[in-house]
Amino acid sequence: MEEYFYHCPYCDAPISTLIEPVQGWYDYEEDCEVCCRPIRLRFRIVYTATGHVRVRTFSATTIDDL
Repeated sequence: MEEYFYHCPYCDAPISTLIEPVQGWYDYEEDCEVCCRPIRLRFRIVYTATGHVRVRTFSATTIDDL
């Protein structure tokens, strides 16, 4: 698992989440650890030519932004 850091779109608290390093597109909801409001996470996992895992096109938005 890879730890990834971002800020809550509601309260701006710094949050970390664990991401499975499997290549592909992901879209799911996770509650903020501070204000408990639902956050929609969207991101893409890619592998570099050297085999390192990279998170691309990460976004953390409010549920209202759907």
